[in-house]
Amino acid sequence: MPVIIRPRTHDIGGLVVRRALPAMQRRSVGPFVFFDHIGPHVFGPGEGIDVRPHPHIGLATVTFLWDGALMHRDSLGCVQEIAPGDVNWMTAGRGIVHSERTPDRQRAEGHRIHGLQTWVGLPQAHEDDAPAFHHHGAATLPRIERDGARMTVVAGHGFGERSPVRVYGGTLYVAIDLDAGAALTIPAEHAERALYPVEGELELDGFPLPDTCLTVLDEGSEPTLRARTPSRVMLCGGEPLDGPRFVWWNFVSSSRERIERAKADWREGRFDRVPGETEFIPLPG
Repeated sequence: MPVIIRPRTHDIGGLVVRRALPAMQRRSVGPFVFFDHIGPHVFGPGEGIDVRPHPHIGLATVTFLWDGALMHRDSLGCVQEIAPGDVNWMTAGRGIVHSERTPDRQRAEGHRIHGLQTWVGLPQAHEDDAPAFHHHGAATLPRIERDGARMTVVAGHGFGERSPVRVYGGTLYVAIDLDAGAALTIPAEHAERALYPVEGELELDGFPLPDTCLTVLDEGSEPTLRARTPSRVMLCGGEPLDGPRFVWWNFVSSSRERIERAKADWREGRFDRVPGETEFIPLPG
């Protein structure tokens, strides 16, 4: 039977963030070790997101939006605004620092923000790779349309198409929009898969699919997803990681000792800085 994960909800000044991974039931799905649903939320004029510079190791962050925009800045000197339908893929590897803020023009006008930020654990052989950042515009991502279903392959491969985003193993990350009454069979081409309904009313093999919950599908199954109303859902998963991962704050690693070293490096200021930024988030605790 599918495993249903109800996310923990955090209210950050009215901005609701739902965290589905990691969870008690599952620490990961495929290579995904962290799954945050941001919003939807409407900021008034002068309001916005300000995530100060903070570090990462051993993972790749994947940012995908339906509404709004975020300005990414990192210690490599990359500055990139992400718009709806784009993908920001940041490989932390041995260590990177970045900030995420609302662009000035949207902050001035007020705006709606809605999206997902996920983390993909890196294979052990790549955990200490050099950090990197890649942006892929919405127009570069494969789109599939069939019988009232529209799919965008955000990363990895699915439904016969492959995203240009560089991944480190079998990865499944597809944004799906369904018209009312549309049905879609979820293929069994990846070992681990999960569905996250974002909007609308959906059924899985005739049973209601809980809203904003991560439903982990049975391996090898090919269930039918059907929309009762116009709906939006994310499909994620892929090949499982090559061993367990430890997650502490913004650090992911197969080694506890490596996380302790990253803690000390951030505390002692040994990470590279984000050019032009003077603020930072201190080490918790």
